Amino acid sequence: MPVFSKAEKIFPIYKIQHNCLVSVHGDLTVAYRLHLPDIFSLSEEEYEVYHQSWIRAIKVMPKNSIVHKQDIFMRDSYRGAEGVSKNFLTESADRHFKGRTFLAHTAYLMLTQKAADRKPASSAFSGIMRRSVTPKQTTDGRMLPDFLEKTGQFERILSDSGLIGLEQLNDNELCGTAEHPGLLEQYCFLQHPDSRPMLKDIHLKDRIQIGDQYGQLFTLSDCEELPGLCGSRLTYEKYSTDKTKFPIGFASQLNLLLPCDHIYNQFIFIGDTGKTLKQLEAKKLRLQSLSAYSRENAIGRDATNDFLNEAISQQRLPVKAHFNVFAWTRDQNELQDIKNQVGSAMAQIGASGKLESDGAAQIWWAGIPGNSADFPENDTFDTFLEQSTCFLNLESNYRSDPPATGIRFCDRLTGRPVFVDLFDAPRKKGITSNMGMLVCGTSGGGKSMTVNHILRTLYDQGAHCVTVDIGGSYKGLCELVGGYYFTYDEKTPISFNPFYLPKGQLLDTEKKESLKALLITLWKQENESFIRSEYVALSNALQGYYDHLKQRPEAFACFDTFFEFLENEYVRTLKAQKVKDKDFDIDNFLYVLRPYYQGGEFDYLLNARENLDLLEQRFVVIELDSIKDHPILFPVVTLIIMEMFLSKMRKLQGVRKVLTIDEAWKAIANSGMAGFIQYAFKTMRKFNGVPNVVTQELDDLISSPIIKDAIINNADIKILMDMRKFMNKFDKLQDTLGMSDKGKTQVLSVNKDNREIYIDLGGQVMKVYKNELAPEEYYAYTTEGRERVRVQEYAARYGSMEKGISAIVQELKNKP
Repeated sequence: MPVFSKAEKIFPIYKIQHNCLVSVHGDLTVAYRLHLPDIFSLSEEEYEVYHQSWIRAIKVMPKNSIVHKQDIFMRDSYRGAEGVSKNFLTESADRHFKGRTFLAHTAYLMLTQKAADRKPASSAFSGIMRRSVTPKQTTDGRMLPDFLEKTGQFERILSDSGLIGLEQLNDNELCGTAEHPGLLEQYCFLQHPDSRPMLKDIHLKDRIQIGDQYGQLFTLSDCEELPGLCGSRLTYEKYSTDKTKFPIGFASQLNLLLPCDHIYNQFIFIGDTGKTLKQLEAKKLRLQSLSAYSRENAIGRDATNDFLNEAISQQRLPVKAHFNVFAWTRDQNELQDIKNQVGSAMAQIGASGKLESDGAAQIWWAGIPGNSADFPENDTFDTFLEQSTCFLNLESNYRSDPPATGIRFCDRLTGRPVFVDLFDAPRKKGITSNMGMLVCGTSGGGKSMTVNHILRTLYDQGAHCVTVDIGGSYKGLCELVGGYYFTYDEKTPISFNPFYLPKGQLLDTEKKESLKALLITLWKQENESFIRSEYVALSNALQGYYDHLKQRPEAFACFDTFFEFLENEYVRTLKAQKVKDKDFDIDNFLYVLRPYYQGGEFDYLLNARENLDLLEQRFVVIELDSIKDHPILFPVVTLIIMEMFLSKMRKLQGVRKVLTIDEAWKAIANSGMAGFIQYAFKTMRKFNGVPNVVTQELDDLISSPIIKDAIINNADIKILMDMRKFMNKFDKLQDTLGMSDKGKTQVLSVNKDNREIYIDLGGQVMKVYKNELAPEEYYAYTTEGRERVRVQEYAARYGSMEKGISAIVQELKNKP
């Protein structure tokens, strides 16, 4: 029969009041939930700043206080995204990612002030040894305000680092409610903070078993078990290169990189410094007197003397510390695997942990939030504050923005979907000042897949997307969303109708100006002059044409009817007004524009009768590969694109507009339209517009003045793919992009085989994500020749893109 049958008889927490935990001995504890930086996102300099912030914060704590940091890692699974529009691709993605496992991480910090008459705990004396406990004192009324003042200073110092957030837990979060377990239940019953509360039996006599969970406790409690060197970070070889060293937190191997359910407890005990140094002086003298009898005593004397010299000469704060990993599993057969995993993780930081058996119950008991004062002192080791803080866990999982406003990517560690708001949230926080985007990636690096995925997400969120492409990368997506796809081939040449006005719209000044610019481009060469009288004549012609259409509702607005109006009615008007040829040569104008009229060489270009409502169409792709070198078609098409997007930009108030120029920017810039790109990047943000330029050549970024002066300076969002093959000439790119050494380290860690991409927001937030896609998304976005043909064939066979892609994916699943 066990000695204790009811935990409440010996439970160490007496009450929870004023958001504080009060132990049965009168110890006071304030608890915080921590918001830590994302793993793989800090530079070496940031780790050092982070480390120093912890040191400064702990130094303000009073003597006889304890810093207890508790990181809880529990395996969880992805449940799907809420708040996103449901359609073929989003539902496919939910099915693909649902059930994917990852370690859910919750970090807590407990600051404890021990009672003044508190007897030190040890293996021979601990609260767990008692049958019942009763508070022996009433806490001093001045004790709580003084302690809260210190904890407030502690919180401010850490928060001011800008790397960590602290959120004090209230009474309900400490003790729990009927719906959610509190901090105490999460630790005692190994419960996830989002689960329903559930009581469990706790067995501590010959093993640690909580409900059906079998636990093992591994400790770092002796100097001999610790690594010879420690620091704020160490090099993560997996992401490092010959040119760069990728840093991670020193203790990361015991935290997110340890792939099992576990709790990492970190204790730092701040005693009376003067008293501690006196005790060490006495210890040194004892060892001195015994040194003649044993070499071990001589070595111990020298080590103690060195410790005292460093404490006094460098003003170090001597502390006691202890670190442990409590891991558990439902399957007893997995206990050996856990032991191997924890042992390997400790070995990677140079430590050799101890599997606790006899003392495990007392150490686990002291880990109860608010009970750190009951920690057995003989299981701690003497060290300095600088060294002890190296073992704190500094990182957490990738944070996720709301799915309704974010783009779905995945974290690097487990492939868990996270949502990233590239546009609104960074501007609100002052991270970015515009929404310009630059995407650079080599062929085959995942560039088109990434841009397709971003455009599809923005489209689902209500944006209007206009894409100018060379290469047909967006044809599948355009067909899937029912957009307009313009391209040129002999059978179906590219065709627009800039003269068409949707029902209810009138000829406004902006439309008139864009049509005049188009007519001038058709009529005049770049080196030809354009006089004021010609400008007036064209204005009158356009106004007269639309007045003419009002009187003849059967007439269809297009270039053909406009040309006929000029040839018949406007010529007579000019003669009646006695307009001279030197002011406006109508015969020359009609002669030059005749090729665009019915029967002419380019009669298809401006007389489209379908895909007319470009203002309201939310997804438009113009593919220019066949005409990018055409001296007549390309400038005209480019001008029509400009007019269309400017019209969307000004008329669609409150709607996001996205202009993507994929590789076509070179042709546009070379044709004299570079000014439009510059204008777009500098002005679009005022109209909720997102200009996006995509390129695959590194030399383009380095050598092009358009890219460097107009795009890079106005693109606060930069997305780069695998750049490792440019490692030896990366310095030029780094200089051109104004990239920090932290950015360089992260970019060169990107691995295209893992579908990774690097995202830089305003030069302040830099992170690498995976762009993993569901199979349905992959086939919707693929640019690989044979796969595209197959998708088109299946779409024709099954009647739609969705059904065709579903058939392909099903065939793949059925393959042995």
